[in-house]
Amino acid sequence: MNIFRLLGDFSHLGAIIILLLKIWKTRSCAGVSGKSVLLYAIVFTCRYLDLFTHFVSLYNSVMKIIYLVSTFFTLFLIYRKFKATYDRNHDTFRIEFLILPSAVLALLWNHEYSVLEVLWTFSIYLESVAILPQLFMVSKTGEAETITSHYLFALGIYRFLYILNWIYRYYTENFIDWISIVSGIVQTVLYCDFFYLYITKVLKGKKLSLPA
Repeated sequence: MNIFRLLGDFSHLGAIIILLLKIWKTRSCAGVSGKSVLLYAIVFTCRYLDLFTHFVSLYNSVMKIIYLVSTFFTLFLIYRKFKATYDRNHDTFRIEFLILPSAVLALLWNHEYSVLEVLWTFSIYLESVAILPQLFMVSKTGEAETITSHYLFALGIYRFLYILNWIYRYYTENFIDWISIVSGIVQTVLYCDFFYLYITKVLKGKKLSLPA
């Protein structure tokens, strides 16, 4: 465990907490893409099946459980408890166009052909594009609430820190995982426009909007 991965984990956890607090306090999931949250639920389910087969550390297991429980609880809030506030009309991204290519790519490029390994690889590829429905929704509505912007920024920082984690591990452990690195770069690139708008608008107290 190095500082970049630790900070990345807590940035990711922070993003989840920000989203949950936003929904719970406002009693509304307006502006939140249920489809992005659903994709993250698929990501965590496929990635953390090793909870039942492989123990790494107490920290590792606890974080996996927190990610799973909090993500599925968020889904419950969006699609059940506060479903009347869910903006289906703007959350229209075709997620099958993300799921199917990720699945095919996982079958073509992975570390080994085992069920858990292919599912883990699939989760890495899918996570790299899981935020697209949320960004697409912001683009369609033309703006995002400040708290939603903080949520997106925390997610972007999490992935950026994980890239630094892989670089650190390469120089200190001579370890490299091209699947994680390439996917992380793709995910970070998707955030570039958002990062720029966040820094130039949200941090100056303005509302964030993406070009339509």
